[in-house]
Amino acid sequence: MLEKKYQPNNVEQKIHEQWMETEAFKAGAGAEEGAECFSIVIPPPNVTGSLHIGHALNNTLQDILVRWHRMRGFDTLWQPGVDHAGIATQMVVERQLAEQNLPSRAEMGREKFIEKVWEWKEQSGGVISNQLKRLGASCDWSRERFTMDEGFHDAVLKVFVEMYNKEQIYRGKRLVNWDPHFETAISDLEVENTEVKGHMWHFKYPLAAGQTYTYVEKDEDGNITLSEERDYISIATTRPETMLGDGAVAVHPDDERYSLIVGKLCEIPVGPKQHRRLIPIITDEYPDPDFGSGAVKITGAHDFNDYEVAKRNNIPLYALMDTKGHMRADGLPYSEAATIAKNIAEGGEAPKDASQINLVPQEYRGMDRFEARKRVIADITAEGLAVMHDVSRKDKESGEEVTETIPYVENKKIMIPFGDRSKVVIEPMLTDQWYVDTAKIVGPAIDAVKSGEITLMPEAQRKVYFHWLENIEPWCISRQLWWGHQIPVWYGPAKKKNGEVDYTSSERKEFCGSSFEEVAEKAKAYYGAIHIFDFNPSWDKTADGYTYLDVFSPIENFHRAQVADYFAGYDDIIVLERDPDVLDTWFSSGLWPIGTLGWPEETEEMEKYFPTSVLITGFDIIFFWVARMIMMQKSVVGQIPFKTVYTHALVRDEKGKKMSKSVGNVIDPLVLIEEYGADASRFTFAAMAAPGADLKLSMNRVAGYRNFVTKIWNAARFLEMNECARVADFDPKITSMPINRWILGATEKAVADVSASLEKFRFNDAASSAYEFVWGTFCDWYIELAKPTLMGDDEELKTETRATAAFVLDQILALLHPFMPFVTEELWAQTAGEGKNRQNMLVISAWPDLSGLIDENANSEINWLVDLISGIRSVRAEMNVPAGAKIPLVVTGANELSEQRIKTHHSAILRLARIEEVSLVQSVPEKSAQLVLNEANFALPLGDVIDIDAEKQRLNKEIAKMDAEISQIEKKLGNQQFLAKAPVEIVEKQKLRSDELVDLRTRLAGAVAKLS
Repeated sequence: MLEKKYQPNNVEQKIHEQWMETEAFKAGAGAEEGAECFSIVIPPPNVTGSLHIGHALNNTLQDILVRWHRMRGFDTLWQPGVDHAGIATQMVVERQLAEQNLPSRAEMGREKFIEKVWEWKEQSGGVISNQLKRLGASCDWSRERFTMDEGFHDAVLKVFVEMYNKEQIYRGKRLVNWDPHFETAISDLEVENTEVKGHMWHFKYPLAAGQTYTYVEKDEDGNITLSEERDYISIATTRPETMLGDGAVAVHPDDERYSLIVGKLCEIPVGPKQHRRLIPIITDEYPDPDFGSGAVKITGAHDFNDYEVAKRNNIPLYALMDTKGHMRADGLPYSEAATIAKNIAEGGEAPKDASQINLVPQEYRGMDRFEARKRVIADITAEGLAVMHDVSRKDKESGEEVTETIPYVENKKIMIPFGDRSKVVIEPMLTDQWYVDTAKIVGPAIDAVKSGEITLMPEAQRKVYFHWLENIEPWCISRQLWWGHQIPVWYGPAKKKNGEVDYTSSERKEFCGSSFEEVAEKAKAYYGAIHIFDFNPSWDKTADGYTYLDVFSPIENFHRAQVADYFAGYDDIIVLERDPDVLDTWFSSGLWPIGTLGWPEETEEMEKYFPTSVLITGFDIIFFWVARMIMMQKSVVGQIPFKTVYTHALVRDEKGKKMSKSVGNVIDPLVLIEEYGADASRFTFAAMAAPGADLKLSMNRVAGYRNFVTKIWNAARFLEMNECARVADFDPKITSMPINRWILGATEKAVADVSASLEKFRFNDAASSAYEFVWGTFCDWYIELAKPTLMGDDEELKTETRATAAFVLDQILALLHPFMPFVTEELWAQTAGEGKNRQNMLVISAWPDLSGLIDENANSEINWLVDLISGIRSVRAEMNVPAGAKIPLVVTGANELSEQRIKTHHSAILRLARIEEVSLVQSVPEKSAQLVLNEANFALPLGDVIDIDAEKQRLNKEIAKMDAEISQIEKKLGNQQFLAKAPVEIVEKQKLRSDELVDLRTRLAGAVAKLS
């Protein structure tokens, strides 16, 4: 006996345990030998993470497809796993060490720290996997992978070595996003560009040797508005501290104001006067003549746009900051560095290694970058090289307007990049990093999509994909962290031209291999040395008779000179130092499809499930992850990683705003599950997942789908109470009653509609078809129409209807299972029938396979009945007819078929439309509301029930109010100023309101017409 009320919290954990006990999620569960395969790899969440609303949407959509294919007999694998999340995990463990008053990462050293991270992973790393299980994710949890587990680690290193050997990976100096808190490069995805209140300072760069020129400004008609003699060029900057590293000032080639001084030198207005640097004035397409002064300082080592300008114009790049975001204190004294820079600016040759050129004046060295900014501004202003302007203000004492000249500083909103975890300002930094030479591997990834080998959905994603790949930059894959896949490259001393090892040279020889043993063999061949040692900051090894104990200082302070001093007398000994950096997590996750299936081993899983069938992911990582996976798999194994990519949009709040902790509108999916149940939450995500459209998540919507779960449960209880038990050998094709033939046909159509929508990844349409059929067709109409039979005396019809109802309920449970797995699995077990067992749990039972059940005659008859009752109900509602009032129904113009249907379904019409009596007449009575169905006219005489004239007046008054509001909204939406200034969600709200009003007005106008 079913419980009176469905309690998801009492059912979901129990059901999940049953699935796990029966191994229902294992690869191939429920499939026959040789079945077609369907596979998905889960986008690996961070091991540090907990389930957020985006995860919930993404994994719900994946699970719907997986369960659907499993029920259709596919050999199905949903491969789970988590990402090691380098920077996030290192941050979590470091914070834990501090909270427990344990030695810091630096104090305990790399090896001990890594041990601590693994300890943390074993204790706390399974949180998000358990949360996904609560959602109902039917992954093969026995195969869960981790991007740092042994097999995956080996695969990552193998790929690095192979790509290195093919010269697809190299080490180079380029500009990167640098996080001064974590002291590492980070990806664009880890940068939050935030609009903040900032300043733009205007400064004068004096022309060299006191030169002057005539500066002229003109209006749009070419009239001169300003003409003055200047001995400087004016620039504006939001980051004055970077002026110290300027390599040029750029102006647009069409900017006539500066044509006379292009090619001349100007002076950076900061630093010791005797060493004041000169830089050239150049032309480039980058400066905008209409923005600021039209002149742009070019600091190639600290700005991404400037970096490109510098590369195009061969402008030197001068790094100003250290890894902590402080002004550099290393390198050459300022006087020497400035002399070298001056020589370069005047046409001299730049040194091969410019890393020692530190152009930070001595007085700023070691300062925090923001403190240095204040000092630079103050020093420039004190020297009189700030651009000044006049401002008016009221004198406090006299109250009169006074004018004063002050430095020109614009207060304006500017975009500032912040680290998404550190929350500090990110600094563009010129550093040595490892890169994938993407230009060498991008071609096959472009061709795979262009040829249709891979399908991107929605179609709009193709444009995003091609734009990124066709303009691709080298991919920075190194991070200055300890947790992750350490770069498999060792460095040794270079050799002189005469073949001797040069320990004193700054040049290093690289050796790449999957292990030190492999590298040592390469080193022996290069050096001809007998003994190759792997450098360790705390040596405690004994080898070949030599004992080394604490010979070297910690690795970050390691100098090759120490090696030279220690091994001065041993020509046959070479010490190699491993690169301390680790690989970006996007590099390892780029190998996720093959790595999780056991590559490089020739596994059964690789043979069966690769390439995978589909990838479902967020649109925001189409290039960060999806494109890179395609490039990597094509490069490594020569195959595509998946056949279809479906990208979904963001989940926003009900007003369309992006969810943010600071705004306070974040919705926790676990709270949703706790309050409404996993099924209602999942169905909400599916129902709102329209291709390409953001989801505006409303709690009312989730509550509505919880009511849907309740509706299904109550329908099952009603059938149980009316002895509608499944009949094992029931043949739906031999039913005789029109309502039974009708519901069976409707079931076949619903299954076909849901299947067709899922085939096209239209999850919202699939959910809508299922919802309309179950709630509307089955619960609201079929059960209501079947009640007289179920409660009547005709045992033959009763038996048929009971069997039909039970059969359709089975199909409904299967139909809804991919969307609502818990309640459907529970009802599947509970409705098996007394003393009977199902052959399988629903999760591995067959998807409905129905055909030949659509009876056009039954459809026509029952749909006519439904339309008639629905039409009468609408008229009653529109005319404000009291709900309890029973009124007559008068029919004119009915043909023989309609008359027969009225007679057959007379009792249903009376009961469900609250009709007193139906009569066939020749003319329509006065004061009747009318509706037309096929050839017949159906009239409801309302003169004795409502005041017809008053009702017309009320309806017309409502229409007039709507017309006024529609007109007001149309004026707003036609106002370009409103559209430009109003928030997007407000504009969208106005459009939706207008659509609602137009629809309602149309219905009310129809109601007035019915009264006429």
